Amino acid sequence: MTAQNGHTVTAHYVGTLPDENNIEFDSSYRRGAPVEFEVGSGRMIQGFNDAVIGMSEGETRSVTLDVADAYGEPDKTAFQLVPKTSFGENFDFKEGGMIQGNGPMGPFVARIEEVRDNDVVLDFNHPLSGKKLTFEITVVSIANENIPVSNWNASMNKAELLEIAKSHGLDVNSRSTKSQIVEALNAQ
Repeated sequence: MTAQNGHTVTAHYVGTLPDENNIEFDSSYRRGAPVEFEVGSGRMIQGFNDAVIGMSEGETRSVTLDVADAYGEPDKTAFQLVPKTSFGENFDFKEGGMIQGNGPMGPFVARIEEVRDNDVVLDFNHPLSGKKLTFEITVVSIANENIPVSNWNASMNKAELLEIAKSHGLDVNSRSTKSQIVEALNAQ
């Protein structure tokens, strides 16, 4: 089975910045677990989502995303002037530093763009906006949650039965006979 919209994909990845000597910015291996997401759900950036479409379990692919397919260009309206008093007396303001907080719209992360006498300019753009990204993606598993295991019958062809069985993690493959696939589905 190859990954398609609506499938749940589990994948490992390493993300690097090709225009910055391939510095690694993120890795599922470093996080200790692969990422799991529904293809086409909007949970992943568009270029990553598009890269896994058509991939098979165990397949590895390297893809470089243009800015538009990653986090987009920086938004010039995503800067905000905030009084220093909003942060408390002992806050150490450093240009380029990152801050996290809770605002009226919920949790946020911002970069300190500029420190002034009484205010700071915060940049609320994603830290990777404006950058090309390279991902090495390895698909660990693919599940088709849209095919309930109960919605099959023995009159279906072998390929349809195999897809349903594999999407539910049953131990079958293309060398399994139709009878073996039906037996595995019946055992569910």
